Amino acid sequence: MATKVVMEALSPTMEEGRLVKWLKNEGDQIKNGETLAEVETDKAIMELVARGEGVLRKRLLNENDAAPVGQLIAVIAAPDENIDALVSGAGDGAAAPAAPTTTSAASTSVPRSPAQAQGEASAPPQEKTASAPPAPPAGRPAAPPAPSAAPSGNGGGRMRSSPLARRMASENGLDLQAVHGSGPGGRIIKRDVEAAVASGAVRQQPAAARLVPAGEDFRDAPLTQIRKTIARRLSESIGPIPTFYLTAEFDMERVAEMRGAMAAMGDEFKVSFNDIVLKAVGTALAQHPEVNAHWLGDKIRYFNRVHLGMAVAIEDGLITPVIFDADQKRMSEISRESRELAKRARERKLKPEEYTGSTFSVSNLGMFGIDQFTAIINPPEVGILAIGALEEKPVVIDGAVATRKRMRVTMSCDHRVVDGALGARFLQTLRRLIENPLMLVY
Repeated sequence: MATKVVMEALSPTMEEGRLVKWLKNEGDQIKNGETLAEVETDKAIMELVARGEGVLRKRLLNENDAAPVGQLIAVIAAPDENIDALVSGAGDGAAAPAAPTTTSAASTSVPRSPAQAQGEASAPPQEKTASAPPAPPAGRPAAPPAPSAAPSGNGGGRMRSSPLARRMASENGLDLQAVHGSGPGGRIIKRDVEAAVASGAVRQQPAAARLVPAGEDFRDAPLTQIRKTIARRLSESIGPIPTFYLTAEFDMERVAEMRGAMAAMGDEFKVSFNDIVLKAVGTALAQHPEVNAHWLGDKIRYFNRVHLGMAVAIEDGLITPVIFDADQKRMSEISRESRELAKRARERKLKPEEYTGSTFSVSNLGMFGIDQFTAIINPPEVGILAIGALEEKPVVIDGAVATRKRMRVTMSCDHRVVDGALGARFLQTLRRLIENPLMLVY
């Protein structure tokens, strides 16, 4: 019996997916659970695995194309089974045969899960590193396209390469046509690009030619799934939500002293300023549950646990991994977890349960030298804290001018839940904790 391969919801907010790469060709024998393709969701790149066994009879969507959740994108069946009815009923996704350079979005065989129950399908060992990082935007070719010269491993005359390999080739100005692929079916993977760069055997393109193609004044790049989600989510925030902002400046001198003392005790005690701020925000939220809340339209949900979202910039936009029970964790635990989450976010390896479920968020641009900014609330949360840079400033202490380390924070508040006085009390508590950081150590 034929098995339908459909675009599945691989994250709680996913509405469509983009097929990054088919890993199986039409005519290939397929086993249950075998990886069929790589799919870009609204948050990460995940894998499509087969739900049945047989032959991959038809691929109905093209690489770099998007398909809505539920759309049929491929058919697995016995070699002699009639699949005409399935193909003809596939809708727009099957109406036109795929050109070799545009095969469309597929779905990983992980079923749609509730908000925090979805995991990432496992990849073949040698491809795990190559399949997870983000693919380059479709509008930015990784190398000059020349399908006629591509290796034959893809059946359609298209060169086979992993997203990471394409990105590395683009960054190094390498022509993938001249790189020999050592992956399955001649697929070009990370180690092939590294070897080409190390040997110098592949001619590099001039940087100017890569950035500004001859005769072109601009470049149109199709929206990635994560950029579409950011646009949709933030348009739901900045317009409908009545937002106001509260800014405060904290003295960070004692935090700096404590951080230095902890670092002197050994690497296991080293923490960043951001780690200390995250711990302080989690502790303050536990003392102000009215801020640790969600606006749900017909009700307000106040949380008894503090799950802190931590904004992380990635290649295609922004993602917010979550530190669960942040108020209960020690600074060293928060430090280890935040580093690991940020690393996995930039590699596009986060699982849905790692970036959903936050009750409040923090965004820090201080490391970029930004003194102060306002962040956009991530609904249904009712607040977000924007952290600026640490600066040496002259201040008056006991009638004398002294230089102190200072930091500005700005809290964006949803006025439907958090009024000015409540937001001010929260920042007062946060100030007390940060300016007396020994209160955070227990």
